[in-house]
Amino acid sequence: MPVPVVDEVEGLPPAVALQQQRGGTSTRSSVGSVTTISNLLRMLYSRAGDYPKGQGIIYAEAFSPNTAEGACPQCSGLGRVYDATEESMVPDQNLTIRERAIAAWPTAWGGQNLRDILITLGYNVDKPWKELPKKDRDWILFTDEQPQVPVYPGFTHEEVKRAVKQKMPPGYTGTFSSARRNLFYTFTNTQSAQMKKRVQQFMVSSECPMCGGKRLRKESLSIKFSGMDITEMSRQPLKKLLDIFKPCADGTADCIKAHHAAQHEEKAMVAQRIAEDLVARLNVLLDLGLGYLTLERSTPTLSPGELQRLRLATQVRSNLFGVVYVLDEPSAGLHPSDTEALLRALNKLKASGNSLFVVEHELDVIRAADWVVDVGPAAGEKGGEVLYSGPLEGLKDAKGSKTAKYLFKSWSLVVDGWPKESDTKQVNDKRTTKEIINQKERHIIGDPNNDQQPTANRSAIGWLKLQGVTRNNLNNLDAAFPLGVLTSVTGVSGSGKSSLVSAALVELVADYLGHEIETEEEEGELLHEETVQTLGGKITAGMEGIKRLVRVDQKPIGRTPRSNLATYTGLFDGVRKLFASTPTARSRRYDAGRFSFNVGKGRCENCEGEGFVMVELLFLPSVYAPCPVCGGTRYNTKTLEVKYKDKNIADVLRMTVDEALAFFNEDPIIHRALQMLHEVGLGYLRLGQPATELSGGEAQRIKLATELQRLGKGNTLYVLDEPTTGLHPSDVEKLVVQLNRLVDAGNTVIVVEHDMHVIAQSDWVIDIGPGAGEEGGRIVTQGTPQEVANAKESKTAVYLKRELAF
Repeated sequence: MPVPVVDEVEGLPPAVALQQQRGGTSTRSSVGSVTTISNLLRMLYSRAGDYPKGQGIIYAEAFSPNTAEGACPQCSGLGRVYDATEESMVPDQNLTIRERAIAAWPTAWGGQNLRDILITLGYNVDKPWKELPKKDRDWILFTDEQPQVPVYPGFTHEEVKRAVKQKMPPGYTGTFSSARRNLFYTFTNTQSAQMKKRVQQFMVSSECPMCGGKRLRKESLSIKFSGMDITEMSRQPLKKLLDIFKPCADGTADCIKAHHAAQHEEKAMVAQRIAEDLVARLNVLLDLGLGYLTLERSTPTLSPGELQRLRLATQVRSNLFGVVYVLDEPSAGLHPSDTEALLRALNKLKASGNSLFVVEHELDVIRAADWVVDVGPAAGEKGGEVLYSGPLEGLKDAKGSKTAKYLFKSWSLVVDGWPKESDTKQVNDKRTTKEIINQKERHIIGDPNNDQQPTANRSAIGWLKLQGVTRNNLNNLDAAFPLGVLTSVTGVSGSGKSSLVSAALVELVADYLGHEIETEEEEGELLHEETVQTLGGKITAGMEGIKRLVRVDQKPIGRTPRSNLATYTGLFDGVRKLFASTPTARSRRYDAGRFSFNVGKGRCENCEGEGFVMVELLFLPSVYAPCPVCGGTRYNTKTLEVKYKDKNIADVLRMTVDEALAFFNEDPIIHRALQMLHEVGLGYLRLGQPATELSGGEAQRIKLATELQRLGKGNTLYVLDEPTTGLHPSDVEKLVVQLNRLVDAGNTVIVVEHDMHVIAQSDWVIDIGPGAGEEGGRIVTQGTPQEVANAKESKTAVYLKRELAF
């Protein structure tokens, strides 16, 4: 982003940004390291742990798997060891070496080279692998020897021997490398994530036999506190840690008393002081609804919302004052009950003398603000104006504010637990709250346990039934999803919603259909990533109605600026064909490829179609500047001379979706793609806006719009995980319309959602919980929104009831 131009800035305090972003790619970063609680724990074990008799003191660094002093020497602190076996490298032992029995070898010339070397060495490459002597098989797969031999491509062993005898010059001299050696060399040295992924599939991981997966030296693991070593302690949920350390902080724990009795006064004092600090930090984390996490949990497995709350908890304990905290949608991914806890944490920061600037769409967070700045009136180029800046009440009269319309619904009964069954306050008309809710009953779609189909507005056409799902905190769970309707899966953050829907359900359906699930490619320690597996579960009914699975997630639509909205949706293909059909292009014999900025003939050669160039600065980070040759247009001059309706291809890429909608009104295919983008609320985006500039929510809606273009198919299962993330209430309404359009076309839509408007508009609701982590993982209630709103045990019910009342 360019540096903003301002005339004057006054009263600028130091600022701390707490943004929505995923954790780093390293699994060595954990909940404990982000919150710094692991540092306290290591100090506690070093200074106040129970040492075996005769063992000298071990310093805090020796309790970290990321240091030479602490890491298990066999697995280097990873907890797992990696190897390649004959089974993993030679999956089909009936094949010969010539038929590529050694699947772990490189494909193309690399594999052929190794095969030709084996011929020179006298091995039989035309005999089935299983018939070769074991010592030959072991040597080919595992030897560390690297003999260099003459290679005569296409020769048999006998012909090679004759050629050597006759001193015939070889094609080249080849160096042999065993399959395992080749595999590990490639994994360690390749820069290609794709190549890393390919060789990784031939590697087998197992728990480190020396440390038992605990990642530390045995000396460090021999020291206990409350009967646990430091790894066992780090695997406890934060809520349980609070129960362990509270008595220590109060001085009532057995370990503290034992230290006093044994005249270890210093140990008792250290344990109590560190426990006090631990308890204070843990209380903040629990208040933010994170009690289900463990210190050992690695940050790449956390959602952006969880990571942001961890950072927020650290700041609450930092005791800074006079600082501006800038938070980007802190309520994203939060259940309304967790949002209340978030507000308590924000108030603590404010009470310490800090200022909070919060970018937010969640109405409850906006209502808690002392000052509101409303920007609009619409998005993109139609926005950018400050419509109102002042106390909350004044927003009512702000002209053009879309936020005010949703913020000031005619109700003011925002109290804990409202509305109760007994509440008879009148709202808008003469009916009670209970009467309003009951009269809003819309969909009754039956019982998953029987196959009778009731009459209703939108009935289930069947049930997709899962049995015995075991993953994360789900233990042998049975679940049934109605087909042909819109289902919301709800529950507090960490209750198991995503584990059930985005993980287990998607995996089981994909496996049934024979689909391969795309995984997010990350550069980094691929081998060391934590893979959470679905340990149990099967589909028992309902797949006859599903022919296709589409997971509409928030992963980027591309990782480089070359990928953009126009290329992802496919509408750019139509645009390029239009330009290729113009008289100028035809006279110059330009085809559609000429108008791609990824192809040499049409793009600017100075920036190679990037539109910007990197400027190296001495002693400072490199900066990106618009390309001086093409001025950021990405194309060469000749290509830009071709015009369609007086616009060149670069002008088109600079258009917003809404501008392009009017511009391409004569082309039905391009117009339809643009119409869908407009209808999901993305009319403000530029067609050429790089994928790297899009938020997760925008990427998800682009995927949704792309799917809406293909509506004709039906019998598709759509799975969306929190599609309302980053959406204003007005955009949420547009999203619900599109989800209903998918359903009405004969598809099934299942969303994991916290937004009460979406949940209230659903046909069926499945509430997971009741709490998070170990306290969740089961279906608390299910039914129509009205039925779930009246469920006693559900934490979602009270908020859903409030939404349904208005």
